[in-house]
Amino acid sequence: MGVKNKIVCDWQGKMAFEAELPGGKIRLDAEPNVGGEGTGVRPKALSLVSLGGCTAMDVASLFTKMRAIPDDFKVYVNGELTEEHPKYYYKTHIEYHFWGKDLKKDKLEKSVSLSLNRYCGVTEMFRRFSEVTFEIIYHED
Repeated sequence: MGVKNKIVCDWQGKMAFEAELPGGKIRLDAEPNVGGEGTGVRPKALSLVSLGGCTAMDVASLFTKMRAIPDDFKVYVNGELTEEHPKYYYKTHIEYHFWGKDLKKDKLEKSVSLSLNRYCGVTEMFRRFSEVTFEIIYHED
């Protein structure tokens, strides 16, 4: 049987919650125009963080093992919501940015490919409801 995760959302009043999850706590809240006070992160945007974090960790682990470490690395995730309720990210685009001199592009591309196609479970979950695209952008000194 697989690993089980449990989170708890503890109501803080109005639309605010403190979420307890493995590794820490996060405050959630809705925007003021829908009844919240805007004092925490939005749940849908947090799902993009999960996607970005999952694939970023994979890629960093893989390029380290391949001895292809860039000077800097960032992942940007853009999600496009449907207009009708329930709103969900029907299009999701991931950008992998690598900075450095003499980047080992073949190994960096392999790291991204392995993350997207083998290791990142959050990417696989997103593919169930969203068109997931990606691009790799190099910033060479």
